[in-house]
Amino acid sequence: MGKSKRLYVLDTNVLMHDPTSMFRFEEHDVFLPMIVLEELDAAKKGLTEVSRNVRQVSRFIGDMMSTQGVASLEAGLELVMPHGLELPAPHGRLYFQTRTTETHPNLLNKVSFADNEILSTVLALQESDDSREIVLVSKDINLRIKAAILNVLAEDYFNDRALDDVDLLYKGMTVEDETFWERYPEVDSWNENGATYYRVKRIEDDDWFPNQCVVIGEGDGTIEAMVVEVKAEFVVLKLVMDYHSGKNNVWGIQARNREQNFALNLLMDPEIDFVTLMGIAGTGKTLLTLAAGLAQTLDEKVYNEVIVTRATVSIGDEIGFLPGTEEEKMTPWMGALTDNIEVLTQSDEGGDWGRAATNDLLANRIKVRSMSFMRGRTFLNRYVIIDEAQNITPKQMKALLTRAGPGTKMICLGNVGQIDTPYLTETTSGLTFAVDRFKKWSHSAHITLQRGERSRLADFASEAL
Repeated sequence: MGKSKRLYVLDTNVLMHDPTSMFRFEEHDVFLPMIVLEELDAAKKGLTEVSRNVRQVSRFIGDMMSTQGVASLEAGLELVMPHGLELPAPHGRLYFQTRTTETHPNLLNKVSFADNEILSTVLALQESDDSREIVLVSKDINLRIKAAILNVLAEDYFNDRALDDVDLLYKGMTVEDETFWERYPEVDSWNENGATYYRVKRIEDDDWFPNQCVVIGEGDGTIEAMVVEVKAEFVVLKLVMDYHSGKNNVWGIQARNREQNFALNLLMDPEIDFVTLMGIAGTGKTLLTLAAGLAQTLDEKVYNEVIVTRATVSIGDEIGFLPGTEEEKMTPWMGALTDNIEVLTQSDEGGDWGRAATNDLLANRIKVRSMSFMRGRTFLNRYVIIDEAQNITPKQMKALLTRAGPGTKMICLGNVGQIDTPYLTETTSGLTFAVDRFKKWSHSAHITLQRGERSRLADFASEAL
């Protein structure tokens, strides 16, 4: 008879990453080595996300011990779902290491002391318990490689993934050829408030999302539309505003490709409260977002001010502590913002005096804020830009998006190919979660920008390097 019930040995980084992880292994049992408890204890102090997660893990364990008693530790604590967690109820038990183990001869290296202790514990469990499969769960790929060398079954922690492969992520746009009208023959069209609408009767197995961007046809007859209503029987498409040429522009910015045109339409739509823009460097994410924010803040008076924040993760070495106010400390991280403001204020009207006056006005209406001080805040009638959102965890993303009060629009910008945070991957990034979880909500929209529009040098560097 095969081994059915498993014993999962959790590495510290799994609990640091997701404090609810011990409840996510269904009917299987969970084991915590003593060194993991030591590492959790060492990381509990501080105001970082990791420290908060560690303290939450300790509270979960403490609550189970207080209700079930210390005497039951040897037999394992029953994994009882904490109040407020909406997960399938686990039926396994939580075990702790109660006996010391001999360090494996191949693991006497003091540099990786904690990793070696965990591996030694797993090897000892394999020797003492052959009735079930012992699996080490870790976010650390190097530990999983060492485990494989020692013939220990090791897995990544998968429960934090939004989807299996980032290539499956919703792109926000579909391109249809002329056969679209043959597949959808039943179409009604009408004009309302200066816009053209199409009601299309749905066919079997088609897939539509609210505010999805649709390109139909090629050449001069191309239709660029947006899904404004999704019903079981039909969908309603609305032709988007053309920002490619002519008089239509946003704060002087015109779209250079169809994805940028869709992005400007989504950013300028008052019915859409949450927009995610993804794309490689140079696709225009920040410039388009900032232009739309200034147009709606200064010209249309829809929002009171623009707030910009981002995850402060550097590419190179740290530059140490920074003096000054919150805004001054954030200045080095906001180079992209400054560059784009310069583009938006490039006007010869009024000369140097006019530009200086414009920059002063923008400084009063664009506020730079640190993510560290977002907890507890509520933004009313604000246009909030979250830059470099690929470096944000799903929990941080939730903390940021729940800051939105009435009349606030939030925009997340990022490129999941440029993640600089340890243990975050393309499939576990908060940006990926946001795109995947919000795609069916009628007041959110997403578009993936494809083409770089910086310069021929930047385009060639993106492809060749």
